[in-house]
Amino acid sequence: MPARETVATPTGDARLTWYPADRPRRVLALGHGAGGGIEARDLRALAEALPPHGTTVALVEQPWRVAGKKVAPAPKTLDAAWTALWPALEARTEGGELPLVAGGRSAGARVACRTAGALGAAAVLALSFPLHPPGRPEKSRAGELTDAGLPTLVVQGERDPFGRPAEFPAGTRLAAVPGGDHGFAVPKTAAVSQDEALRTLTEAVQSWIAAGMPAAP
Repeated sequence: MPARETVATPTGDARLTWYPADRPRRVLALGHGAGGGIEARDLRALAEALPPHGTTVALVEQPWRVAGKKVAPAPKTLDAAWTALWPALEARTEGGELPLVAGGRSAGARVACRTAGALGAAAVLALSFPLHPPGRPEKSRAGELTDAGLPTLVVQGERDPFGRPAEFPAGTRLAAVPGGDHGFAVPKTAAVSQDEALRTLTEAVQSWIAAGMPAAP
């Protein structure tokens, strides 16, 4: 059963919802986007799928969301809260023995990319990374991905208006979700079902973690 933990930050209380692995080999922290919370289908799917394979998952709610506000604050405020709650995530790494992966969806992916290097994360998982505003490819945020300087996996829906898989820079490690939009929803006319699309997502993340990530023995 998941357990909740409240963490004080300079911008208000954040909340962690823990999905523990029985024999953890790594910890994955996942932040939400600017338009929703940890109920997002991709975050929930990973929280259910990864713990049986040795990954403890923490779904992270930013203070603005915990406080019930409708609009996310500026990026610097999001980064400050994430940085302040990071020690609570590190506390689950068994004294630093377990790798801690920073991740999130959409705006949460941007936060993870911007802060991961300074915080000492082992890697970054970027779900639905908003490469650019819809219809504005010239406003690229690709630098946030490349500047992370860590092993990074991008998982992107094929129909994501914030950046389709083919738009990402060469060399980006990327898993495409067939038919998926920015929330990884697929239309009823798609060649794959919603469950199949989410299975593609969770299997891609699990394969990346198992094959390319350091793990505790």
